[in-house]
Amino acid sequence: MAPVVHYPLHQATLDNGLRVIVNPDPSVPVVAVNLWYDVGSRDERPGRTGLAHLFEHLMFEGSANVTSGEHLATVQSVGGSANATTWFDRTNYFETVPTCALDLALWLEADRLASLQVTQHNLDNQRDVVMEEKRQRYDNVPYGDVMLHLVQLTFPADHPYGHPTIGSMDDLAAATLDDAKAFFATHYAPSNAVLTLVGDIDPTDGIARANSFFGGLAASTRPVREVTAPLPPLTGVPRREVTATVPADAAYLSWRLPASDTPAFDALELALAALGDGQTSRLHRRLVRNDQIAEGAGASTTGLIGGTSLGFASARALPGVAGAQLEDAIVDEFERFIADGPTTAEVDRVKAQYEREWLGELARFDNRADLFSSYATLQGDPEAVNRRLDEIRAVTIDDVAAAASDWLATDQRAVVTYHRERA
Repeated sequence: MAPVVHYPLHQATLDNGLRVIVNPDPSVPVVAVNLWYDVGSRDERPGRTGLAHLFEHLMFEGSANVTSGEHLATVQSVGGSANATTWFDRTNYFETVPTCALDLALWLEADRLASLQVTQHNLDNQRDVVMEEKRQRYDNVPYGDVMLHLVQLTFPADHPYGHPTIGSMDDLAAATLDDAKAFFATHYAPSNAVLTLVGDIDPTDGIARANSFFGGLAASTRPVREVTAPLPPLTGVPRREVTATVPADAAYLSWRLPASDTPAFDALELALAALGDGQTSRLHRRLVRNDQIAEGAGASTTGLIGGTSLGFASARALPGVAGAQLEDAIVDEFERFIADGPTTAEVDRVKAQYEREWLGELARFDNRADLFSSYATLQGDPEAVNRRLDEIRAVTIDDVAAAASDWLATDQRAVVTYHRERA
């Protein structure tokens, strides 16, 4: 019998617009505190990209009652952990702390939302940090810039997803203190946030504590995003050839997919898993085991809410194999999949794999809190977490075949090929 997922959720909206979600779970004496802001790189205006990610750093630079670096140090001093991430559609901040330190975590988050120190010194300091991060993670790492290339090939330059989350370093260098203050004032407000608490806490008490620390923050108008129309599939196979100091040639392919909150995206998630997730997938069997031309091969999705998501396939060559040979093999496997459709065994496997991974994510308090915040922020309904496995189970083999035929045609791809620089 398939496992049933039903986590109890208690929700409230404070007078200032902050949405609060509590999932009580007394199995471990800790609480995950998860705060999502409905702002990501897609909300940046042309010429000022990179601000969403910059604020992930600035939020640790100090507030009225917390000095620079003290937020992390304080959480760690009580045996907790804290971090933050930025993506196209959101920015999130999170702590996991012993139950007795819940008030501390809430106070820290409320203090920086109410009184973040957006100063010229902090802006300059963290701008330098982000630029160094760009050099270390994108510029000086083999294949590190692949996402930059794929985004540029897959989306128009003026599209909300047309630039990577790290942003343009020229834009970041040109950002003024007024730009930073305006970005914070626009997007960092209780009405634009979701606070989720998961763990050893009574729901009524959790909501009351959230109100105690956040309820006094001023309300403000929530920013309104323009509706982004879905993009049609790519045409003309846009491509980019990169010669770089990389270990071996590689091929990366991308497709435009429908938005993440659609049945078609669910079917494509299963299709790409069948093609490239794990050692029993078609790409691994073909490129790694049978043809022995790649050290690794895979396929995946990146779900986005702004009308258009992303699908990927990739492979890294064994010595002496050219990236073009990898691309040809990937294309061949996609065409076979579209022509023949998936097998029942493949669909059953990827559904079971999805279910195992989903249950594994939910088993951790911090990941569970992140999922509730995600569904509340991006889809308006955290209860959808409890329905997610039923949605995946409902996808049929015909749904997978049809979605692959509609969205994964090989003439609808973009391609980035890396060529190993020869001495």
